Amino acid sequence: YRNLIFPCQACVRHNSNRVSCAKVDRKYYERLYPTLLVFPNGSTINIRNPQPRQIIQLPIDITKLTPEEQAALRRRRQPKTEIKLEKEIEDNYDRRKYLKYIKK
Repeated sequence: YRNLIFPCQACVRHNSNRVSCAKVDRKYYERLYPTLLVFPNGSTINIRNPQPRQIIQLPIDITKLTPEEQAALRRRRQPKTEIKLEKEIEDNYDRRKYLKYIKK
């Protein structure tokens, strides 16, 4: 009789296929995941990675760059300076104009 009133409680299954909101901390994954590997020169290949990643970018070797390319890379890595525009608000408010409405 109880299963007829609450049918959703009768089919509860607790197993490893339940949904979780947090990251699954596994040391070893069971399958290989398709991943995009980006080389320093910009070329890409698709590989099978044991960890679920979308893209992996290999670092650039700075010692192999020309001095001009090194300077350009340093400029790109520096934080951008923001230009702050301050608007000047014109204030033409006169307090003496409203003194006649204030009661003492």
